Amino acid sequence: MQNIDPSEQARIHSFETLGAVDGPGIRVVIFMQGCHLQCKYCQNRDTWDVKKGEVYTVEEIIERVERYKNYMIPSGGGVTISGGEPLLQTTFLINLFQELKRRGIHTAIDTSGMVEITDKIAQLIELTDLFLLDIKSMNDEICKDLVGRSNQKELEFARYLSDHNKEIWIRQVLVPGYTDKEEDLLKLKEFISTLKTVKKVEILGYHDMGKFKWEKLKQEYPLEGIRTAKIEDIKRAKEILGIKNKS
Repeated sequence: MQNIDPSEQARIHSFETLGAVDGPGIRVVIFMQGCHLQCKYCQNRDTWDVKKGEVYTVEEIIERVERYKNYMIPSGGGVTISGGEPLLQTTFLINLFQELKRRGIHTAIDTSGMVEITDKIAQLIELTDLFLLDIKSMNDEICKDLVGRSNQKELEFARYLSDHNKEIWIRQVLVPGYTDKEEDLLKLKEFISTLKTVKKVEILGYHDMGKFKWEKLKQEYPLEGIRTAKIEDIKRAKEILGIKNKS
């Protein structure tokens, strides 16, 4: 395995150019390699291994991003860091975001928020314009079963973002039998009401289109037999949450 300088290099899984769903406007989406969760519905199972991925420098990513600047800036877009879990490569992202901010490029991070808020995490939060925060489940036991960890850190992370006036889009994957229980959706609604900076709430219907990645890695797909979320499921969840946006 190639040793890297975590301040100047990162392991990247892939890029998406001209993305239109992971933040406002037209965006370059960078999928970081490595994740410390074990989400049973993960569509990017091949991002988990922290030792894989291609190594990129800050300069190489800036060069790639600037090819699309004329599309991003007029649209109100920018760069979204996804994964994997982006916050596992915090030092690199601090340096990358400093360069992006110098160029007037909007920054967003798609994260579970299941990390300790260290000084470096706090520094990165300050450099980030928008967080797409994936709340796994308000039911802690279901959260542990579904992703392998408690929800306490991500709820603390959400409160920290709100307290520091950081714009948040809340996301939740609707998995039938797991995250579609009315009492848990009502708890999510109540929790969101305590946050000051939530601009959007999105319900993402569970699907199994990433199942082939598990099979390719010779891994058993954990949600075998669980049906995908239907339009009616998503509509019901939105009604419970009182979502009025079109997400």
